[in-house]
Amino acid sequence: MQLAGDYLNENAGAQSQGKCATFIRRALEVVEFDMSVRPELAKDYGPKLEAIGFSSVDQENYLPKRGDVIVLQPPTGQMAGHIEMYNGERWVSDFFQRKDDVYPGPAYRQQKVEYDIYRYEKKK
Repeated sequence: MQLAGDYLNENAGAQSQGKCATFIRRALEVVEFDMSVRPELAKDYGPKLEAIGFSSVDQENYLPKRGDVIVLQPPTGQMAGHIEMYNGERWVSDFFQRKDDVYPGPAYRQQKVEYDIYRYEKKK
């Protein structure tokens, strides 16, 4: 997942471009995951991640690991939700998010929207 994080680090901006799902998809393609069939909205990426080998992570005592992906449901009034990947230091999508927070913006933070965390573990 190093290459996926490198892709995001090289391409993410300082603020949202409204293309989080596109950036995460491209990062996953860099490490050769088949993303030819994918959901349109970020909030719907969970089943796709599971189909390509990611597993849901228990959030109790969770510590982020490079390559983890979070799929956030949208706050009231929005429909797309958000998706982001941990680069080893912070959460990144189409922009670098606050270091201390998984939420990409004020509405997500204020409403503490639900989210799921996914991790890829190579099969032995």
